[in-house]
Amino acid sequence: MDVIREYAKRRGLTIVKEYSDEGKSGLNIQGRDSLAQMIRDVQEGRAQFTNILVYDVSRWGRFQDADESAHYEYTCRRVGVAVHYCAEQFENDGSPMSSVMKTMKRTMAGEYSRELSSKVFQGACRLIQLGYKQGGTAGFGLRRMLIDQNGERKAMLKMGEHKSIQTDRVVLVRGPEEEIKIVQWIFQMFIGGGKAESEIAASLNAQGVKTDFGREWNRGTVHQILTNEKYIGNNVYHRTSCKLKKKHWEFIGYELVWYPNRMLQAIKPG
Repeated sequence: MDVIREYAKRRGLTIVKEYSDEGKSGLNIQGRDSLAQMIRDVQEGRAQFTNILVYDVSRWGRFQDADESAHYEYTCRRVGVAVHYCAEQFENDGSPMSSVMKTMKRTMAGEYSRELSSKVFQGACRLIQLGYKQGGTAGFGLRRMLIDQNGERKAMLKMGEHKSIQTDRVVLVRGPEEEIKIVQWIFQMFIGGGKAESEIAASLNAQGVKTDFGREWNRGTVHQILTNEKYIGNNVYHRTSCKLKKKHWEFIGYELVWYPNRMLQAIKPG
């Protein structure tokens, strides 16, 4: 904003309205309420201004399709609203040079997001391989322990609490003994007792036992414990993939079904 205000002062322009999407992803226009509102104001003739001052080309967004940011700029210019890039080294005057520079900058902005996404994912995978937990709740019978960069335990994190120091890490540890016994009982009833997941849930509710969220049990919550590999010590990550806000892909698993003849069979859903 300092750069934009200085640019306006040098050009003799008065700032009459600000549009800012603070802390929002620039991968697409979804969630960019201020940008969408500015486009609507321009298109519907409600804009009380003739110039739009933008910090740089990437502020439209780091779109994976470079033409998307070009489309929004053209939408403004088409109705007579000029677009200025305050921190760029070229004048946005429609010359061939400015067009080439903008296309390159838009492509670079999208590439930055792709490279950053890859680096973040690789870093998360490395931390998982070292045994650290990457987000999410601990689960019934387990707790999240905060440790420092030397591996020393600092504190037990409660539900909803997060680490505040970047170098700290989180690992899963055993929870209260009464919860551990309930988890063991669930496995015993399913494997040795031949009980269905819904029957186990009904029994837990009858005993007044609550889940880690303080809710009643159902077939799904019991199934989650029986199929989650963290209860046998495996640190599982990347079951689903959703990079750069694209379509969400999920690896289809198998459902455990207990038959009356005591045969345990894995059945693929659907």
